[in-house]
Amino acid sequence: MQVDKILDILENDYPDAECELNYETAFELLVATILSAQCTDIRVNKVTKELFKKYNKSEEFALLKEEELQELIKSCGLYKSKSKKIIDSSKMIVNEYNGNVPDDLEKLIKLPGVGRKTANVVLSNAFDIPAMAVDTHVFRVSNRIGLVDCKTPEAVEVELMRIIPKHRWTKAHHLIIFHGRRTCKARSPECNNCSISKYCRYYNQFNS
Repeated sequence: MQVDKILDILENDYPDAECELNYETAFELLVATILSAQCTDIRVNKVTKELFKKYNKSEEFALLKEEELQELIKSCGLYKSKSKKIIDSSKMIVNEYNGNVPDDLEKLIKLPGVGRKTANVVLSNAFDIPAMAVDTHVFRVSNRIGLVDCKTPEAVEVELMRIIPKHRWTKAHHLIIFHGRRTCKARSPECNNCSISKYCRYYNQFNS
């Protein structure tokens, strides 16, 4: 599997590949990423555009009642659990990290509602620390085309970090997401329009 060649092609296809959540601080990105669970980035950006006008600091969110935040994020779905996770995380950030989002994976994943994917999104985008965030697109596409053969997101993360040069981890994450959203779709991958089909295990299984 020619990983660098695949990434070069995808980088040519998607030169604008980057985090599509709107944010200005690490805390805003943390909140937006928690909201993005089972929700589109477009919807999250609409919600956070208004939300962050009212509150955008951990100290402010820590003082909110869950019901109040629920009303502000309702259209993102799963709003009750997301509201609790965001407020509880905010309290922990205030009490344990002086109001600042930690730039450490182990500390981040101890925050309520923050798994490895969310932590790696924050590390790579807010702190410019090389990381491989594995969401549903990265999990699906990397397995489908044959970059990995893994059954869990964490296993995919470890394997991608092994085969992709460290300086490309963050960009690779965005490139694979863009490819998954635009071409290598979940139910109907557009193989005939795919620029990396000749390197793809899935495509070659049916066209050999």
